[in-house]
Amino acid sequence: MNAASGTRSQLALAVHAAEDKKAENITILQMDKSSSAFTDYFLITSGSNPKQVQAIADEVELRLKRAGNYPNSIEGYKQAEWILIDYVHFVVHVFTESARKFYDLERLWKAAKRLDAADLGKRASAREDAGTPAKAATRRKPAKSAASRATGKAIRAATLRSKPAAKKAAKKKSSAKSRPKKKK
Repeated sequence: MNAASGTRSQLALAVHAAEDKKAENITILQMDKSSSAFTDYFLITSGSNPKQVQAIADEVELRLKRAGNYPNSIEGYKQAEWILIDYVHFVVHVFTESARKFYDLERLWKAAKRLDAADLGKRASAREDAGTPAKAATRRKPAKSAASRATGKAIRAATLRSKPAAKKAAKKKSSAKSRPKKKK
């Protein structure tokens, strides 16, 4: 299985999850490679109220996690007007009706090709097949780089409330030297 068909199957799973939670106006946009888009697909859908918007987002995330695909980031969950779930190769947008009309992503990305859920099962286009075979179709949690781990470690050390034993001992020695000795 190549990366394009893996992405399409993940996208189909997200569409079915949204449909199961009664999502309205499901739209799939296939982004054009020349449009400088940061992803391959948008899944745009809406719910009638904030609770339903959260339920749709929860179901999409749950189904994809069960399949071994974790989101890169999730934005807007608490406000529940526009929840964005980024899976790198596709982005899920779950709107309330008013927010969807206001932002109108379909108009903003009008050059993108519109797909149906049935189109996702079809063979990927030749443009997508031209890429090299992927290592795996599923997306795992991103591993932290050594630099990222070192930065996190430095930040934790700098903001640590209690000082490590070695620092305490060094401070105690330096403060003992700086105090004047008492005369007897």
